[in-house]
Amino acid sequence: MYLTYFGLKEQPFGVTPDPRFLYLSAAHKEALASLYYGIEAGRGFMGLIAKPGMGKTTLLFHLLEKFRSTARTAFIFQTQCTSREFMRFLLSELGYEGDTQDFVRMHEEFNRRLLQEARAGNRFIVVIDEAQNLEPSVLETVRLLSDFETPRAKLLQIILAGQPELADKLASPSLAQLRQRISILNRIEPLPSWEIKDYVEHRLKVAGYVGAQLFTAEAYEEIGRFTEGIPRNVNNFCFNALSLTCALRHKVVDREIVREVISDLDISRLLSTEPPKAAPVDDLPVPVQNNATAPPPRKNGEILSPAEARSYMQEVASKLKNWQASLDQARQSKPIQPGNTKPD
Repeated sequence: MYLTYFGLKEQPFGVTPDPRFLYLSAAHKEALASLYYGIEAGRGFMGLIAKPGMGKTTLLFHLLEKFRSTARTAFIFQTQCTSREFMRFLLSELGYEGDTQDFVRMHEEFNRRLLQEARAGNRFIVVIDEAQNLEPSVLETVRLLSDFETPRAKLLQIILAGQPELADKLASPSLAQLRQRISILNRIEPLPSWEIKDYVEHRLKVAGYVGAQLFTAEAYEEIGRFTEGIPRNVNNFCFNALSLTCALRHKVVDREIVREVISDLDISRLLSTEPPKAAPVDDLPVPVQNNATAPPPRKNGEILSPAEARSYMQEVASKLKNWQASLDQARQSKPIQPGNTKPD
């Protein structure tokens, strides 16, 4: 473990969505501010779209932390479910321990809890992560949750977060009513190359690192190209880079170490199938031009040498010459019929 070697208090490139390590890039700041404003303004439905590994779950945890003292929250991540299962997951997040399967009773219990929180002056926030996995029927159930409201305000705020496939579903005509209710829709883009250095150093600082720069400028350039600016990829890469640097007893991550890590992480070397081979020569068609006779069939992949090809063509020419001579002889020996001045 490299923590002691580099003087770190904890793992800077972990795999859990710890809000303490959240790095707010320009895109993250815009998304966070937009969602925060949407909740404050009681906009109802909001959406957050991002590719895998962009840190959307960490951002959502950070957002909910801001409302911890003034809101009741539910965070749903089990999204491969039926409508009934979804409602049970939702009620479970709110502390309901009943085992009823009655859909109407579940709605009544949910409405009771909404009104209870509203009377206490608390917001009610439901975050549905990985929402791209929800079936259209379940998304329709989610839409119906927006009907829980008073004449003056929505009783809950719903954030649908997911991968780009979620946008594809929301764009379908069958979900037009749900799409119309989403008043705020944000997208998180990959880190630009110049922000990767700030991202890495931010996480190192949170983990307790104090000292000289651990990564060279050339290393950051290589990391940016290989990870495509996706934070999860950057985390995984830096974990391996620091592990290798520690093993080699080096002090900094330079270009050579980065290239070694790139080689180690190149999954194409581990593929079980080989690239398709070129077709055997025997399987390729042989073009015949100007009515020329094609070469004789080849067997077992054999290829005619120039001398063999020349000999074969001479043989073909000789046969053609003999055939022409036989035809002329036959015409000359055929008797001339009366009235004919020349042979047929």
